[in-house]
Amino acid sequence: MSGENSRNNISRKDFLRYMAIIAGSTITASQYIACSEKRDKYGHITSRISGASAKAGHMMRDNVFQTPTHTKEYDAVIIGGGVAGLAAARMLHHRGMNNYRLLELESHTGGNASFGSNKYSAFPLGAHYLPIPNTDNQPLLDMLAEAGILTGYNSNGLPVYNETDLCYDPEERLYIHDRWQEGLIPQLGTTKTTQQELKRWLDEMQQLRAIRGTDGRYAFDIPIANSSVDPAFRELDNINMRTYLQQKGYQSEELYWYLDYCCRDDYGAGIDIISAWAGIHYFASRKGKAANADNSQMLTWPQGNGRLVQHLQQFSKEKTLQQTIVYKVTPQGNRVAIDYYDMRLHTTQRIIAKACILATPQFVTQRLIPGGTYDHDFVYSPWLVANITLDRVPESSGYQLCWDNVIYRGKSLGYVYAQQQQLTQVQPERQVVTYYLPLDHLDPVSSRKYAIALEPQQWVKLITDDLEKVHPGIHEVIRDVDITVWGHGMIRPHTGFITGAARAAAQSSPYKNIFYAHSDLSGVSIFEEAFYHGNKAANALADYCS
Repeated sequence: MSGENSRNNISRKDFLRYMAIIAGSTITASQYIACSEKRDKYGHITSRISGASAKAGHMMRDNVFQTPTHTKEYDAVIIGGGVAGLAAARMLHHRGMNNYRLLELESHTGGNASFGSNKYSAFPLGAHYLPIPNTDNQPLLDMLAEAGILTGYNSNGLPVYNETDLCYDPEERLYIHDRWQEGLIPQLGTTKTTQQELKRWLDEMQQLRAIRGTDGRYAFDIPIANSSVDPAFRELDNINMRTYLQQKGYQSEELYWYLDYCCRDDYGAGIDIISAWAGIHYFASRKGKAANADNSQMLTWPQGNGRLVQHLQQFSKEKTLQQTIVYKVTPQGNRVAIDYYDMRLHTTQRIIAKACILATPQFVTQRLIPGGTYDHDFVYSPWLVANITLDRVPESSGYQLCWDNVIYRGKSLGYVYAQQQQLTQVQPERQVVTYYLPLDHLDPVSSRKYAIALEPQQWVKLITDDLEKVHPGIHEVIRDVDITVWGHGMIRPHTGFITGAARAAAQSSPYKNIFYAHSDLSGVSIFEEAFYHGNKAANALADYCS
């Protein structure tokens, strides 16, 4: 759903300040006016903003609803149609529970794994890949097999993946020293000392992948609930990633940049914010193996993780009520009342169920349950994702166009070539790339405020100017920019959060027939964690109702 109606006009002064902070450049007052009135060199570019409906979210927050006028009864209700909610619906289906409803705020399910499309390509609106899963994550492997992505196992028991679902070559490149190099780890122009440090880091991560704690668990695992609670590892959550690197004697600028990029990519904040435990988890938790792919390879699609969402959606398609604002969840003995506002019918309604799953982030969950108090230790990173349609991606010096294209020391994370996975030998009429920008240049609240206020043409200038650094003149071939702003894009595992009291307290609800399911319960916003919590909550609900 479009969030445009909830945006406030931003003053010229604030716009100039924010552009300078986020883009690392200046903009004149005349450029601001031209940008706002589309009288500049970007005037031919069409654009729009979509994203999570801030207006609807604020209605829920302010609770401006009347007493429900209609009541229905079901065995169960799932609130929230992101990956966790969809996974819960699938599990209820497999457990034989079909008398339920899934309530979703937006006009579609999928959460930050949603996708869009135009006449040239499908494209992600958020999450865009799934690393090769760990071989002991059987529930996830079973789902991938069910979806036809995992096609079987070889004689050694290793998964075989559909070749068209594995990321095609060439996979990754980095723009550094005025040219593109293959791979994302800086190599071009680096010193021997830097190369030695990079190798030492990779060797250290390889060792940490295999190490176990005194409880016999891997130190770093997926889902996080399977990770060791050995204090020798968990204490790493009490320092940030930069401090860890300094303590280990790392000094390379290139290594610091690379790890900062990785943290911003998965968590929406850099090494000064993210805990060392979470920063290492990014590397050491991945132990995937496959018969026909390297363990570092990705599963990806033109629509990103929308491919996985499409599979999950089928289990709740006929049971989903979209554009519904759930504003109160009230336990009533062995029942629970769910009150919601139907934005299409403009009516307030109530469902009485045996149990429900809150597949919602904590800042929503705690507003819904009686006496809920939101703990602000749960911090969410705002994001911008822009899908750019252009005549062609301009050539530039060095390595060829890849699936992932990153700019060294850039404010953004670069762009993904959305059409890389298309099965065609014919050059598309136009090309589509997906640009990712974590809005971590100010604190999350301030970034969220400014991001929602900017107009589409202002974002177009910021995005285009960033891409001009590696593709001079690219503004001439850009035709359209589809912008998605995620005000609360992902949970941020800041220092102390993984092992902190707030996350521990959120793991279970105080009510026997209300269950929680969301990736923020893990502290890491990845598909595997949302899928895990959806399955866990659905199984608990099914056991309760049986």
